[in-house]
Amino acid sequence: MHGVRRARQTQEAIAAQKLKEKEKLQEYLSLTNDVLHRKKTNDFTQEALALTTRLLTANPEFYSIWNYRRDILTEGIFPQTSAKDVNDILLAELSLTMSFLRSHPKVYWIWNHRRWCLEHVPDDQGQQTIAWKQENWSKELYAVEKMLDADARNFHAWNYRRYVQASMPGKYSDADELKYTTKKIESNFSNFSAWHQRTKVLSSLWETGTLDMAASKDEEFELVKQALYVDPYDQSSWIYHRWLIGKGEDEGILKREIQVIEELSEVEPDCKWCLESLCHYKRLLLASFTHNEDQRIALVDACQSLLSRLQSIDPYRRNRYLELGEF
Repeated sequence: MHGVRRARQTQEAIAAQKLKEKEKLQEYLSLTNDVLHRKKTNDFTQEALALTTRLLTANPEFYSIWNYRRDILTEGIFPQTSAKDVNDILLAELSLTMSFLRSHPKVYWIWNHRRWCLEHVPDDQGQQTIAWKQENWSKELYAVEKMLDADARNFHAWNYRRYVQASMPGKYSDADELKYTTKKIESNFSNFSAWHQRTKVLSSLWETGTLDMAASKDEEFELVKQALYVDPYDQSSWIYHRWLIGKGEDEGILKREIQVIEELSEVEPDCKWCLESLCHYKRLLLASFTHNEDQRIALVDACQSLLSRLQSIDPYRRNRYLELGEF
């Protein structure tokens, strides 16, 4: 804290701290050597499993140890236990990884181990297996929602959520997921992962005919418009807006959205995302909906003016804008 004199450590205290750190490192290296030796010699015992728990607790990013742990389970432990015991072991594994995720929410190997656990539930228990899967897949969806409550932009959690939804017994409702992304986006418009998830869900709903594309797109444009006006300098909503526009097949929509962005640009004249989007959409008009030479000249001039402005406010990408100006 400012104004508070830091206590000076004695030479003895510094030496003691260094010794402690050295002992800790030596312990870690010794444990690592032991586990790697057991891995090399195909030691698939309970003792080896316990040692991997210790090592992964110290370093959950040690991916080869996660692989070894799965080998211990499948080669050494599962063959000696009943299907019910395997289920109990897998539940313990899920509990272990969740404890790791609280401290390391973006370590891929932990999420990957959860997937492995859920994919190795025994299939020879009839209705009991079905009930186990239904209960625990539902728990997984709840668990990942809690992770996203803690960090709504954790893309590992979003990827895992998509995996859970695709794997759950019975079809997960895309309509429910659309509502979930709405909730996440409205709580934070800069949530790129939620916008990305929304593209996946809407694409599915449109492809199956569950949702009318034309009507729902108008609603989406209204939603993203709110985001653009709240924070025009955030890239997430602009990327989503461009996804909605696509290749610009509808001239009416293109012109309408250009007008929306031009109005925003009047309020935020130095917002590069406004200028880039205007240039991109005017180029789409130029490519597909230019009906005469006067319109073409006007659009080219407008794009050149926008690109010149972009060179001024975003000089690090000057060469890119110069290249885009070659019509």
